[in-house]
Amino acid sequence: MLDPEGSVELQPSSSAFPKVLLVPLAMLLAIAAVLLLALSATQQKEPDFYTFKVVNIRGKLVSLEKYRGSVSLVVNVASECGYTDSHYKALQQLQRDLGPYHFNVLAFPCNQFGQQEPDTNKEIESFARKTYGASFPMFSKIAVSGAGANPAYKYLIDSTGEEPTWNFWKYLVDPNGKAVKAWDSTVSVEEIRPYVTELVRKIILKKKDEL
Repeated sequence: MLDPEGSVELQPSSSAFPKVLLVPLAMLLAIAAVLLLALSATQQKEPDFYTFKVVNIRGKLVSLEKYRGSVSLVVNVASECGYTDSHYKALQQLQRDLGPYHFNVLAFPCNQFGQQEPDTNKEIESFARKTYGASFPMFSKIAVSGAGANPAYKYLIDSTGEEPTWNFWKYLVDPNGKAVKAWDSTVSVEEIRPYVTELVRKIILKKKDEL
């Protein structure tokens, strides 16, 4: 219709979205977005031992992801411990018998217990290679217990409920990076061998089935 001056009078459109509903709608959308983010976070892959990065004995940052698909025996080693000789010999024998394609000893020097690993990384590696012919992977000296423990070790501790209290604690990690068992210093490598062998056997059988 025309107003007295002849201009067109615009009527409010009945189809216009009521402004009063815009705020609740925005709030609902925001809540939905938050819920989607929360759901996405819970569906993300949980960390495992192989998701961590560590520094090797030569000072290079490496990803433990390279060991995924194989079994690992993670050990905090020391050069001047009463357990040194027996453990290094047995660990190298285990590496020789089962590694390196399906299994590896992963050695982490640590000086927390009795100050029995005081040397530099270079000296530690030289000692292990020359004295015991150690062919397994070795990493830089770290803390394996307490507040300053390396994150990879914190994962092992949290997973097993077992925290190292001395040198040569041993953690068995399966091909998926899950810590399945832990043993203290008093348990010999030979006592552990059947557990390691069984996990390696499962890998080999699985690969045969996939052929």
